[in-house]
This record gives sequence, structure tokens and C-alpha cells, in this order.
Amino acid sequence: MRENQTLVCRCEEVTLEELLRTINTFQCSARELKLRTRAGMGVCGGRTCRSSLDLLISQREGENSSDSIPLKYQPPIRPITFKNLGDI
Repeated sequence: MRENQTLVCRCEEVTLEELLRTINTFQCSARELKLRTRAGMGVCGGRTCRSSLDLLISQREGENSSDSIPLKYQPPIRPITFKNLGDI
């Protein structure tokens, strides 16, 4: 597997290559990168890939830009109990 084919966002199957191409093409912020590629918008709500997305953007910008809006974690809409999951 080539290095750029590494999956960064497993939920939405977004590769490092796709993220880098989007960053270079649109010179986008972390939020815009998320909206353009759907990275961080999967089932986990960005819990596994958010730090990687922030790192890629900060490498492009050099240092964290003061006008940059960091990505946030999205909890599930409604919490569900284990009882409800196992109840048949």
C-alpha cells in the first residue's frame, strides 16, 4: 500500500492522498476540509481522525492561525442505554 493511500478517516474512507489534494487545491481550513471530504463526519464523529486533520492543516499554515476554528467532537444525537441496545 502506498503511503498516501493510508486511511485517515475510517468511517468515511477518506485517504491521506485525498486530504492532501483537497488542502493543496483549495487552501482550506480544517472545517472546510471536513465539509469537502466528509472526514470526521462519520459514526465516530471525528474522535479517531480529528487530531490528524488538525495536524495536516497546521502543517500547511505553519502555526495555528488565530482565525482558524478548531474542529469539535460531535456526540450522538440521543444517548442510548445498553438495555435498549440488547432488548429484543
